[in-house]
Amino acid sequence: MSTSAHPTADAIRTGGTVTDRLVDANARYAADFTDPGMDARPVLRVAVVACMDARLDLHAALGLELGDCHTIRNAGGVVTDDVIRSLTISQRALGTRSVMLVHHTGCGLESLTEDFRHELEDEVGQRPAWAVEAFRDVDQDVRQSMQRVRTSPFLLHSDDVRGFVFDVTTGLLREIDPTTDAETDPA
Repeated sequence: MSTSAHPTADAIRTGGTVTDRLVDANARYAADFTDPGMDARPVLRVAVVACMDARLDLHAALGLELGDCHTIRNAGGVVTDDVIRSLTISQRALGTRSVMLVHHTGCGLESLTEDFRHELEDEVGQRPAWAVEAFRDVDQDVRQSMQRVRTSPFLLHSDDVRGFVFDVTTGLLREIDPTTDAETDPA
């Protein structure tokens, strides 16, 4: 039984390595591809930072088309130094002005701890330089991410930074108030 959300995904999964199948899918895509003649600057002048979770189809969920935004994804949608790097390039070199942060319900980072780094160190003999950035409260993590963007000295535009939690069971976004304290938040 297939759990695929895309009818063509079953055809892609029928032989070779996953990468081989993806390269074959690209060849089929490229056969009908025409250069859209777009600039690298996003039409809507927005950068979306989101989790890499496979359940998030950001373009569909946000009504975005090719060329509308910059999309930056990582585990948890956490604002790390590399996200700040990408946002800085997005704003300073490519003209974005708005930042939308999208975390989600049921994130895998809610079940990890920094012990993950220690386990890796025990296994491979070297501690990762990066933090896991695990969290227990998704709303508070969105607030922390908004604060990191708003206080970065490298970003030109920090006045339109908004954070959301995407519900993976309903598809709805819930906006997070950046000023609400986790202890007083009724959610």
